[in-house]
Amino acid sequence: MISATSDCEIVSSRIVDAPIDLVFTAWTDPNHLKHWWGPAGFTNTFIEFDLRPGGRWSFIMHGPDKGNYRNECEFIRIEKPSMISWKRYSKPLFQVAATFEEVSTDKTKIVFKMIFDTIKECNKLKPFVVDKNEENFDRLENELFKMIETQSSK
Repeated sequence: MISATSDCEIVSSRIVDAPIDLVFTAWTDPNHLKHWWGPAGFTNTFIEFDLRPGGRWSFIMHGPDKGNYRNECEFIRIEKPSMISWKRYSKPLFQVAATFEEVSTDKTKIVFKMIFDTIKECNKLKPFVVDKNEENFDRLENELFKMIETQSSK
């Protein structure tokens, strides 16, 4: 992970109504991740998902109107159930650190940090990314709700 000053980072956070282990699973199990990753209206096709340091995450995000956006990433660090981080090799270039903190038995705080090499790169995306990250969290919460419902019905 690179270290960055706050002007090279975009940080989004949310407390969700789900236990930390379930939140970690939603982020690390491609069968769940593919359902919620990305802004509203996007879908995903996962090509490779090798969850280990040095492992690749290759996928295509399909936009709601048009466009297919290829993403190539490499996992840097995985610490179950508290952290996952990766580096993007497709543009825009940045690293991600997602951390998970147990607030209570059924609540988890997520901090999603995008780390850029330069202030210029960060500022170029900031006007768009903040709202899109919130949409991503909304979709995550929907997936977590489905996961909880499935567990409850067993």
